[in-house]
Amino acid sequence: MTLSPSPFPPTSWAGIDDVVIVGGGLAGLFCALKLAPRPVTIITAAPIGEGASSGWAQGGIAAAMDESDSVEDHLADTIAAGAGLVDGPIARGMAQEAPERIRDLLAYGVPFDRDLEGRLTLSREAAHSRRRIVRVGGDRAGAAIMQALIEAVRQTPSIRVLEGFVAETLKAEGPYVTGLIARDRRGGLSARILLQTRAVVLASGGIGHLYAVTTNPPEARGEGLGMAARAGALVADAEFVQFHPTAVDVGRDPAPLATEALRGEGAAIVDRKGERFMFEIHEAGELAPRDIVARGVHEAKMSGRGAFLDCRQAVGEEFPERFPTVFSACMEAGIDPRTTPIPIAPAAHYHMGGVHVDGLGRTSLDGLWACGEVASTGAHGANRLASNSLLEAVVFAARIAEDVQGLLPNHRVIGWSGESTPESPADELSEDVLLTRLRRLMAAEVGVVRTQTGLEKALEEIATMAEGARHPSLVNSLAAAKLVTVAALRREESRGAHFRSDFPHPVPAEAQRKFLTLGRADAIAKGIAAAYHDKRIAGAHG
Repeated sequence: MTLSPSPFPPTSWAGIDDVVIVGGGLAGLFCALKLAPRPVTIITAAPIGEGASSGWAQGGIAAAMDESDSVEDHLADTIAAGAGLVDGPIARGMAQEAPERIRDLLAYGVPFDRDLEGRLTLSREAAHSRRRIVRVGGDRAGAAIMQALIEAVRQTPSIRVLEGFVAETLKAEGPYVTGLIARDRRGGLSARILLQTRAVVLASGGIGHLYAVTTNPPEARGEGLGMAARAGALVADAEFVQFHPTAVDVGRDPAPLATEALRGEGAAIVDRKGERFMFEIHEAGELAPRDIVARGVHEAKMSGRGAFLDCRQAVGEEFPERFPTVFSACMEAGIDPRTTPIPIAPAAHYHMGGVHVDGLGRTSLDGLWACGEVASTGAHGANRLASNSLLEAVVFAARIAEDVQGLLPNHRVIGWSGESTPESPADELSEDVLLTRLRRLMAAEVGVVRTQTGLEKALEEIATMAEGARHPSLVNSLAAAKLVTVAALRREESRGAHFRSDFPHPVPAEAQRKFLTLGRADAIAKGIAAAYHDKRIAGAHG
């Protein structure tokens, strides 16, 4: 096989370890470290850490570390936010393991904030009943955690990192995943290689970049979810997409995030007249669950009232020191948050759904595990509690590492396969045009507020786009978009982050998780798209 151009020396291509981790975010790096000294290869599309949403997380990690707090309180808050769909045992286990995982991160060099007596500084975020958010530098938790883990990974000889590789297709023999096809982005569309492996850990991130307005990096476009679904993996809770209510609305892509900690410290959401409107919607005002705040901001913007985050009284002159990331983003856009309210908009932020996994991170396919945002563990239910995402990532990454070690105690090195894949005729420009079209469609019809008509329209257009898609990465993204849209159409109620204006209330009988395969989604979408198309044609001749 002729390998693609690469900066790696020839000896790097001599073999591949029997555990391959897809994704260089928090979940992937933590899992690799936990697997040490077992040889592991991480493949990541962007330079390690750069394409990961983890590095952009501003809040921190939720953990009951204070004497006044408890696992039971953390669990209760998680269940309340999850709107009836949280898997109780999974959430309890996650909360119980939180302190141990925080200690792991400290051992890897994460500089969590401490008070003068050396105790961890804890803050409070929306829907938490206690101060339990472990932070770094106010709003730099994600970046600091990633920096520490990247350094730890680079110092661990058993971990090999292949940067610039995009996982495109899982290979399987029967129900067992045996490897994957990856493309070297630097070698063009035809630079594809087959990695054989006994274990694949999918830690590829979320789907935020399927939406026109998002806080996620460009790599978070659902490719891992789509790839797993195309291989037959079961998907859970795909309809539940969390929109962060306070993205900084200055036209940047991705949109900068105004951390929830600002509201925890007293910042107010106001309209153009400076009037607070969230208390008209919920008794907790700005500290209501994210889905409620996101809809409130969405409605204010759609009505012309506008929406702004006023931090002048709560933070004021201390803004640069307490929230440097947000301050920098605002100043770059010409907004001084010390003197001017920040324009905000809801933005796709986190996917509660994903590849269905059990308590050990195992998917429905043998040989494939998943953790982080690409997975759906049941811990978040219909609406993730703030700062539980980073916690879930490290908890399940550690569990997967232990499970892999138990199932495959003896590692071995496998030679590179001689298989090559044909060149793709796809035109990069046309693929970019289709992705832009998809992002606008998802924002308009599968966003903060959904309707049957809009979802049906989305499915018809996704089907049309799929006919012209040749690039495997776009095929994966379209598959992920289809799963989210079909799941949203099937859930005829409003619950958590999923809001249907034509079914605006929760239905008790629907208080259960729902599962879907891509094959089933294809069948549903095909029927709906055909019916919608016929209805539209009939109306045109009406």
